[in-house]
Amino acid sequence: MRESVSDMPEHCTVEAAMEVVGGKWKMAILKHLTAGPHRFGELRRELPSITQRMLTRQLRELEADGIVHREVYPQVPPKVEYSLTEIGRTLEDVIQRLEEWGAWYRAQGLPKAADRDAG
Repeated sequence: MRESVSDMPEHCTVEAAMEVVGGKWKMAILKHLTAGPHRFGELRRELPSITQRMLTRQLRELEADGIVHREVYPQVPPKVEYSLTEIGRTLEDVIQRLEEWGAWYRAQGLPKAADRDAG
């Protein structure tokens, strides 16, 4: 089980933020949710490399941390949508800046991991 953000020392603000949004998939999930609510299947299609189990886990953690809201509609078959909460919306600028930085970084023409490992 992961460490609770509320149990971290006050000086560990970056660590607290990374505990909530860190990892390979969370920011990618949040980026897609900035466009509006998504159903589980839509997120799976937009993130083809993520497994169903990992997507479920990441969404549950984001929900538990108050970043994502899960809405279950009472119909048959059940409809579930995920969206950003008010707190989650505060990450939109961070997500946009990371997206811009990622594009800039890729444009630098740095060697790929395979090239670095061979040398």
